[in-house]
Amino acid sequence: MTVRAVVWDVDDTLFDYTTADRAGMRAHLVAEGLLDGYASVEQALARWREITDRQWARFAAGESDWEGQRRDRVREFLGEPLGDARADAWFQRYLAHYEAGWALFPDVLPALDALAESHRHAVLSNSSVHNQERKLRVLGVRDRFEALLCAAELGVSKPAAEAFHAACRALGLPPGQVAYVGDHPEIDGRGAADAGLLSVWIDRDGTHTAVGGPPTGPHRIVSLAELPAVLRADTRFGAPSTFR
Repeated sequence: MTVRAVVWDVDDTLFDYTTADRAGMRAHLVAEGLLDGYASVEQALARWREITDRQWARFAAGESDWEGQRRDRVREFLGEPLGDARADAWFQRYLAHYEAGWALFPDVLPALDALAESHRHAVLSNSSVHNQERKLRVLGVRDRFEALLCAAELGVSKPAAEAFHAACRALGLPPGQVAYVGDHPEIDGRGAADAGLLSVWIDRDGTHTAVGGPPTGPHRIVSLAELPAVLRADTRFGAPSTFR
């Protein structure tokens, strides 16, 4: 079955979230005078990322809303029972530093250009439409995607098949005619494969470890420059996978 559309993850797939988050939090901690409580900047950044991952998992499980997970990240990081207004203000100050480092990965625009005439494009993210709409506009690529779907509005998050199928419905295509490109081996890679899409796992630095070994189904690439060839040679149905 010919793949006619590509659905994309955003953070750490199109947008270099990890670099922006680390640089933004580093600048924020300096500005807030919060580094004295840590042995190193790296220790503080690691704790922020651990808390972010934990609170994000609560949001994905429906245990918190979008604003709530942000506020709880601040409260847990500071170890203080801040009211909503103070937690929001702290997070907004962090966002100013974080957004200063926003950038696409260098391989994104060439890949989108190469596929512009041959494939339709959409976004499916475990975030909110407000958040990702603004991000994609600031990065100058919102007009590349005909649909933008996010977990906060869908009420379901990746890796649930319902999330991927919602993106397919938005495009009016069956899962077999849609590819999904994302950076997480389980949430994106295995999730999209299990939902029946052509799953492409972008593993730029080769440091991700999938639970239980490499996920079954996704094609693994280390650069989006490889994506057009994967889409031309869809090997889901019998031929050897490009996963390595």
